[in-house]
Amino acid sequence: MSAQTQAMTLREMKKGQVATISDITAVGEMGRRIRDMGLVPGIKIQCVGRAPLEDPVALRLMGFTLTLRNREADFVKVNA
Repeated sequence: MSAQTQAMTLREMKKGQVATISDITAVGEMGRRIRDMGLVPGIKIQCVGRAPLEDPVALRLMGFTLTLRNREADFVKVNA
């Protein structure tokens, strides 16, 4: 990881920020569900916005918009 690459979770991304998924830390049903939504390592994503109370977060990936609750976003590690 270079000095300019910042590791974080999806919850920590700012509006407009682009990152690449590096890891899914959820196991079991939650991990399967997150992967089934298309969130897999290597995918580029962009944070397109947040609800007024910061939950959920709206993400743009592979041509579609996906919203995730913060408790789910915490399981997705990214490199920005």
